[in-house]
Amino acid sequence: MGTTQLKMLKLLLLFTLTGICTAQNDITLSVFTVTSKSMTVQWSGQAGASSYKVTATPKNSPEQPVFAQFSGNTVMGSVNSLSPNTLYTMQLEAMDNALNVLSSAETEETTAPEVPSIEQVYSKNSDSITVEFTEVSGATSYILRAESKMGDFFFETNVTDSPGTVVQLQPYTDYILSVMSVNSGGRSQPSYPTEARTVVTAPKLNTTSPSNSTILVTWAPVTHSILYTLCIIRESSSTRLKLNTTDTSVTFDNLEAGTTYCIKGTAWDSEGRTGDDLTICQITRPSTPDVTQIQVTQGRSRGVAVYWASVQSARSYIAWTSNGQNCSTDSIYCYILPVECGQNQSVSVTAYNGAGPSTPSQPAEYLTYPCPTANIWVEEPAAGNCSVVWDRVSLVEYYVAFIKRDDGTEKLCNTTETTCPFFCMCGYTYLTSVFPYNQAGTSQDAHVRKYTTIPCCPQDVTVNLVSTETLEVMWSPVKGAEVYETTAAQTDDIIHCNDTSPVCALSDLRCNTAYSVTVTPCSELRGCNRTCTPHTQETAPCAPEILNMTQSSNSTYKVLITTPNSGNTNYTIAATGRYDRHTCQSRTDSCELTQLPCGSTYEVTAVAATAAGKSLPGFSKALETGPCCPDSMNVSQVTQAMTNVTWSPGSGARSYITTLMSPRGHAKCHTLDAHCLMGCITCGTNYSVHLEAISSTGHKSECKYHGFSSSACCPTGVKLYRRTNNSLRVYWRTSGPQAHNHTVELYGNGTGANYLCIAAAGSMYCDIQEERCGDVYTVVAAPVGQDGVKVTFCQPRKYSVPCPSNAGMGISRGRRSVK
Repeated sequence: MGTTQLKMLKLLLLFTLTGICTAQNDITLSVFTVTSKSMTVQWSGQAGASSYKVTATPKNSPEQPVFAQFSGNTVMGSVNSLSPNTLYTMQLEAMDNALNVLSSAETEETTAPEVPSIEQVYSKNSDSITVEFTEVSGATSYILRAESKMGDFFFETNVTDSPGTVVQLQPYTDYILSVMSVNSGGRSQPSYPTEARTVVTAPKLNTTSPSNSTILVTWAPVTHSILYTLCIIRESSSTRLKLNTTDTSVTFDNLEAGTTYCIKGTAWDSEGRTGDDLTICQITRPSTPDVTQIQVTQGRSRGVAVYWASVQSARSYIAWTSNGQNCSTDSIYCYILPVECGQNQSVSVTAYNGAGPSTPSQPAEYLTYPCPTANIWVEEPAAGNCSVVWDRVSLVEYYVAFIKRDDGTEKLCNTTETTCPFFCMCGYTYLTSVFPYNQAGTSQDAHVRKYTTIPCCPQDVTVNLVSTETLEVMWSPVKGAEVYETTAAQTDDIIHCNDTSPVCALSDLRCNTAYSVTVTPCSELRGCNRTCTPHTQETAPCAPEILNMTQSSNSTYKVLITTPNSGNTNYTIAATGRYDRHTCQSRTDSCELTQLPCGSTYEVTAVAATAAGKSLPGFSKALETGPCCPDSMNVSQVTQAMTNVTWSPGSGARSYITTLMSPRGHAKCHTLDAHCLMGCITCGTNYSVHLEAISSTGHKSECKYHGFSSSACCPTGVKLYRRTNNSLRVYWRTSGPQAHNHTVELYGNGTGANYLCIAAAGSMYCDIQEERCGDVYTVVAAPVGQDGVKVTFCQPRKYSVPCPSNAGMGISRGRRSVK
């Protein structure tokens, strides 16, 4: 379907919908299709209309109007037989059944120009066809239409006049072409169609220059082509060479080097028509350059400078050496960097342009400077006798060896050999280098070898005992030593110090041992000097240990110790108390500490001493002297069988055991106090007094004091008798071995009578004259000691003595009180 038909369909649909929506409104008229001899109009429906009349009246022409009649159900119609390129007034009238005009509308529109005719069609390019046609009056432009015969291609293009060209076509393809004229009213009908075929495409030429005198042209076969034409022309020349071929490659030879040639290619189809043409330009390769000079450059960055003569059209050059190095440039010289040392090489130069490289030039030989000595070392067969030795280098005439000591001293050696002797001292570092020479010069770099002689031994080594089992070794730094190893032969040469400082502490050594200490200087390169003289130093003696401590007297203690040291060793034992210190010395395993006060605690230690120094104190042991005896003791009798013993506190004593001993028995008391109440005492007996002072750890001190005599025994069997002479007789029995005076005391409980009677020693009774009878008496009979003191603890007894019944004599026996 064409563009015009699509436009008519859209307008018809729009008008129909508009007519439905505006059926009750005023009628409207519009023109939507215009050709050179017809117009198609459409209108909105009118209620009550039974027919419609459309009249086309030329506006500026004497021609007669043209009209068309349509039924009342029609809203679109065409008016034909119009004149081309003419302005018409289009009038629409809606009429009822009586042909009365209900409403009307009009518009103006111009018809399209006349239909042009095609005069000639032809194709010069594979993607276009040119159309020559007749131009018509009133046309403002033209539309060229191209359609494929298969109907799968449709294309229109606007042109202003004849001829016009349709593009975007396919090569060697048949098309149907037509032309339409266009003005403001629209387009005319298409002209009578004409068939035409596009030509073949041009061959896609590919060019290369295999050599500096040839160009090779290749292309892919062109479809529908039976012949190819190539034309070559040199740049800036009018000379041409034309060649027809059915092949797809052509070689042009005998060309000038470094010259640009342009080649145009055209394909022919079977109808004898030439298709597109394609021109491509190709330059031939440059001529071979000639090397003019080679120079080995000097300086820090050594290389080879290569010079050559320039060639025509060369854009760049590359110089290649026989060992694979190269340099590139657009000039007539370049530098090959870096150059290899010790080489006898050659170099060739190749010129380049857009076509590729030229043939390489003839190789030109050159000699480079010698390589540095790869292996340098120093030999020292004997101390101080050194030689610099190196491997022989090729292409060398002679060597120069430099030897520099680290203090700035230098030595130079010029030789054709591979060794150079020199004197070397211990502790110095020597920098050696060797430069080989030949005609090109010397090697730029030289390997520097550092050789360090063995470090010197320190001469001022001092070994001091800084603690009982630690030796401090000190020395002055020596030349060439980076680190010092300190060893002792007695420790299986274990390295005790590996340090850069000239001091070392050998600790955790054995006591009472002579050590042979060696300071060995070392360097990283040469190792250690194992020839240094050792130095001997003895450690402090071993500490003795206390085995036992025994008390040999009140203030003397014997201490038994170990003797772990050999040789001449003195041992000192010290007892250190809170306020005093006691010592004794010995060369054997025992020693006595004297004048140790009682009741004291001491820390006893033993120390050994030799010419090397003193040992550490051995483990201490506590020594506690026996507690002190109380300064005073007093024994007082409380009862006939019980005494109270008191004493002053003894220093260091925590408890006491007091003992009263006699042939008739003993009494004992163990107490923490300074007094003790003791029973089991026999009256009238002499006792010896003993006291043991005991410390908190069980130490005892035996203390003796003056004896103690118990008091006389109280009489037994005391009885009270009334005699006829109104006297009372007190009678008793004595129980002690000795005879004592006795005192008898009677106390009347009712009358308050108080009687006293003294009986001589040996007497067993005492008479008392009673003044008033019938009383209850308390009777106390007690012996009197030799010191005249009465025994006070004899028990009183009570008796009731009634008065007699007659005056005759009789003894009234008293009744003992319950008390």
